[in-house]
Amino acid sequence: MAFPKAPWFLLVPLLFLSASAISPSVIKETNNPADQLVAALNDNRTVHKSSSLYDNPGLACLALQYIKAYGGDCGAVDAKKPAESEFAETFAPNCGILASSLSPITGRLLGCQSKYVTPSKAFSDILMENSKGLEILYDKNHTEVGAAVSGSDGGGPYFWCLLFSNGKRNSSFAFEEGVAKISRPGCFSGANDECSGASGWPQRFSLWSLAATTLMAGVYAFGL
Repeated sequence: MAFPKAPWFLLVPLLFLSASAISPSVIKETNNPADQLVAALNDNRTVHKSSSLYDNPGLACLALQYIKAYGGDCGAVDAKKPAESEFAETFAPNCGILASSLSPITGRLLGCQSKYVTPSKAFSDILMENSKGLEILYDKNHTEVGAAVSGSDGGGPYFWCLLFSNGKRNSSFAFEEGVAKISRPGCFSGANDECSGASGWPQRFSLWSLAATTLMAGVYAFGL
């Protein structure tokens, strides 16, 4: 028995309802991997009876500038280290951070690899791959942390950075205008913003692309 053909415009609302019923983790595009990196860090510290660290967006912006100092050269991660003076002379002005609000950097962790991995994997497999990383992670002098993630032109390599400080919450690494200067591609934690990556940054399917795909499937299924 053949089913009567339904007008295509009657299917569209159903297709969008189907798309919206999918798990938010699939279609949500506002997730920030730098925020997730901080979450993984604090989860680990809590499990090991250490206090969680305040996610300072100013410090996180500096972490993104720290990544940019490597110019996309993954091989230089172990070979060079930006000088302490660059935080005040270059990184802070690029972020719009008040020089008077800078606090000591008590730890730095930087990792890089050609392929993108989830923040939790980056934390455990890249940044915590040796005893030095663990020593920095559990240092009792830390009070706050800032994370940044960035790709390079065309996608990889991908950099992951954590900066630690013993500054005071809501007073250290303060922005001159209340918000950071635009500093992209890449993203940093605590910014309440989407992650802006370079070309090739892994993206989730959008609701529109999902609905369009479903619509095409409906066309074939119903013979419209």
